[in-house]
Amino acid sequence: MIDKITLDIIENALRNAREEMDAVLFRSAMSPVIREQHDGFPMICTPDGKMVVGQFGSYIRGFLENWKREINEGDVFLTSDPYSCGGAISHINDWMVLMPIYYNGELVGWGSQFGHTVDIGGPVAGSLPTDADTIFGEGTRIPPVKLFDQGKLNEDVLNLILANSRVPTMNYFDLMAIVAACRTAEKRVKEMCERFGKETYLEACEALLQRTYDAMSKLIVQNIPEEPLEFEDYVDDDGRGNGPFKMKLKIYRRGNEAYFDWTGTDPQAPGPINFYLNEEMFKMFIGVYLIMVFDPQILFNDGFYPLLHVTIPEKSLLQPKFPAALGCRTHALARLFDVLGGALGKGAPELATAAGYGTSPYLLYNGYDENGEFFHLMEITYGGIPGRPIGDGMDAHSWWPLFQNIPTEYLESYYPITVLEYGSLPDSGGAGYHRGGNGVHKVYRFEVDGEIAIHDDRERSKPWGIMGGLPGENSRKKLIRKDGTEINLPSKISRVPVKKGDILIYQTAGGGGWKDPLDRPVEWVQKDVRNKLVSIEKARSDYGVVINPEDLSVDLNATEALRKQMREKRGEPPLFTFGEIPKPIGIVAEWYRIKETANSTGKIETDKSLATAEHPQTQQTGASSTLLPV
Repeated sequence: MIDKITLDIIENALRNAREEMDAVLFRSAMSPVIREQHDGFPMICTPDGKMVVGQFGSYIRGFLENWKREINEGDVFLTSDPYSCGGAISHINDWMVLMPIYYNGELVGWGSQFGHTVDIGGPVAGSLPTDADTIFGEGTRIPPVKLFDQGKLNEDVLNLILANSRVPTMNYFDLMAIVAACRTAEKRVKEMCERFGKETYLEACEALLQRTYDAMSKLIVQNIPEEPLEFEDYVDDDGRGNGPFKMKLKIYRRGNEAYFDWTGTDPQAPGPINFYLNEEMFKMFIGVYLIMVFDPQILFNDGFYPLLHVTIPEKSLLQPKFPAALGCRTHALARLFDVLGGALGKGAPELATAAGYGTSPYLLYNGYDENGEFFHLMEITYGGIPGRPIGDGMDAHSWWPLFQNIPTEYLESYYPITVLEYGSLPDSGGAGYHRGGNGVHKVYRFEVDGEIAIHDDRERSKPWGIMGGLPGENSRKKLIRKDGTEINLPSKISRVPVKKGDILIYQTAGGGGWKDPLDRPVEWVQKDVRNKLVSIEKARSDYGVVINPEDLSVDLNATEALRKQMREKRGEPPLFTFGEIPKPIGIVAEWYRIKETANSTGKIETDKSLATAEHPQTQQTGASSTLLPV
């Protein structure tokens, strides 16, 4: 049996190798979305495909089940097709590389990494059309292929996929950077086998998986009740005039095993917001959430997967049927964490967070620069992180912990765009004892004629607050033409022509507040006002704090009287505070019209919660409405 010191050394060596994979990728890639924003995810696995270190959860076993040909030393596999790998990657812009690792002729593991490539063909630059109705309308799908066969590059395959991109040079360097990251994993695993012996290395991998299993078993018993907990939230729309789309989750425990059931989630969308949720990926999301909230020292790996059981209904938003469009799936991906947090929050609200900005907002801009060269920019923007038990939500921050922003200097150096303003959006975070983080406020000026696209959500629904915390504010986008004409843009739109000198105001949603804002210490509110995170008006209306506009001092007597008055008027704060539930539009409205008709004739009994503009469980509480999910 492996001793603890050796196990710790190998664990830290694997952690370092995983971080080195990222370093190689970020320093070698060309596109800003990988190089600067770090949209790439590595892992190192056992010979049978269990992830020992990584971030997104293993998909090697699904690949091995479907790959019917031989696998040899020196092979490197590539795929971008979610439907060919069970949703291990969730849209075709993600290029996933898998590399078997051999030591003295024996398979000892796998290295893998995937990253977002900025254009893979299709009708619009960026390959993320907001109005796609099938995956065929999004770009080039790459089924599992050998990019390298026993060490030899398959140039025909490479030329084929690069010929279908508007930015082949950028894609080439990004792809080779991903391969280089996998070769880094290969090198480090071989070194460990050489230093400790192959058997010791493999025993350590199994011990690390077992260690995570044991730790997660305790977390499940401590934090997931046997009584089922249910929660639901909504993606605003699908980019084709339909919505909102409900995501519903039920959680419960039997012994030390947990069950997650998505039954009740709406059917798949006509537009591209469907999220082909890989079961093992979702298990990793659960683990990430539980570990980060309750015990961050636990190693992320696949060891705890046998403890989790997942039900995802077919032909739903989270398990769409081929060839459903998938390009804009990040809205459902991010909303998944809000739903998961809401369900767990019903059992232990003091340990839960509110809702965050709930998506990955994108700006895409393409055209021809002053030298006649084609350019395509994709930038991921962020928003308000929810209020949390440990403190305020972060302002203008990524919900995914390792993502970063693209520096303004980089944007302005390599693209014909000027950033006029960039900061957090005051008052967009929901009020709470711990304030929800503010969203992003960013103003761009386009320096050449071109075309833009926007991907965002939370334009119609607000990020909810918890235990009396108030919702965060909605996202907003406004295009100001050079002649002064102002156009409000929807949260999901492609192919918007822009002229040189046009200005875009891009604002994302804030995070929901945690716990009663009337209990927030007065000096905290005063500090937020001084830092221009909260206005004097919001300090008064949401926090009950009266601040003198001349010197920003607090009128303590007026504050005490106002807070008393607000408490009496409001009553006991609810567990969850939502904004208004968006009114159904398009095909979603038709679903519920049909259900209402069927129900009125007595043919079926059904939930009619979306059949009207206001949810029947919505009650007014002061300035906000409250929804108690069932």
